Amino acid sequence: MLVLRTCVVAARKPIERQEARRLRSEQGTPLKQIAARLGVSVSTTHLWTKDIELTPEQYQAQGRRRAREGDELHRAGCMLYWAEGAKDRNTVVFVNSDRPMVEYFVRFLRESLGVTSAEITVRLNVYLTNGLTLREVEDHWLWALGLPRSSLRKHTINHAPTSSSGQRRDKLPYGVCAIRVKRSTRLVQHIYGAIQEYAGFDERRWLDGPPRKRRSEPAEELSSPSGTKTTSRRQRGAR
Repeated sequence: MLVLRTCVVAARKPIERQEARRLRSEQGTPLKQIAARLGVSVSTTHLWTKDIELTPEQYQAQGRRRAREGDELHRAGCMLYWAEGAKDRNTVVFVNSDRPMVEYFVRFLRESLGVTSAEITVRLNVYLTNGLTLREVEDHWLWALGLPRSSLRKHTINHAPTSSSGQRRDKLPYGVCAIRVKRSTRLVQHIYGAIQEYAGFDERRWLDGPPRKRRSEPAEELSSPSGTKTTSRRQRGAR
C-alpha cells in the first residue's frame, strides 16, 4: 500500500520530480533535504532519484555541509578517521587495538552516517599465546561493538612475539581489530570532505586515490669478503 501511494504521488508531481532530480544530480543534495524542500516524503524522493549516481566531489560536498552543522559526534568521528583510518578512495577502513576507540568509531558510523550492522565487517590480527582462544577474542570484539558473528571475516593469526632475549611479550591479548564498511565510497568521501572543512585545507589525493608506489628494482647481490651474499647499500637506500 505504501509503495502504491508513493507511486501515485510521484506521478502527480512532475515539476517536483524534475526539481528533485536536478538538486540530486547537480548539487548532490541529501534526500532528506530535498524531501523537506519540496514537501514530499523521503521515500518519494528516493524513488525519483535512485538511478542518479553522485561523484566523489559531490559526496565530499555533502561532508563539508554536514561539518558546518556543529555536530560534535560527527566532528570527533571524522577527526578520529583522519588520525587512524585508512586513506582509501572507496572504502571506510579503521584499524586499532584500543577497544573504547573502536567502539566510539562504530558509534559514529551508526549515529552520524546511518551505517547498519549488516554493512560492517570485522577482521582481527591476533596472537593466540595469551591464554585466550580465537572464539574468546572474537566474542570480546563482537560484544563490545554489538555485531553478529556474521560480521567476521578471515583473521590473521600470528606467532608469539619475542624480545631479543627470547622472552615472550604478551601484549595486545585481544589483538588488533579492523573495521570495514561494505560499498562505502559515499561514506569515505563524505568523511574526507568533512575533514577538509573542519581543518580548513584541500586534499586532492583523496579524490584521485593514494599515490602508486614505485616498483623497486631487484636487489643487487654482492659478495662479501667472507663469501656470503649481501645487498648493496645503494639498493638498500632505494628501498
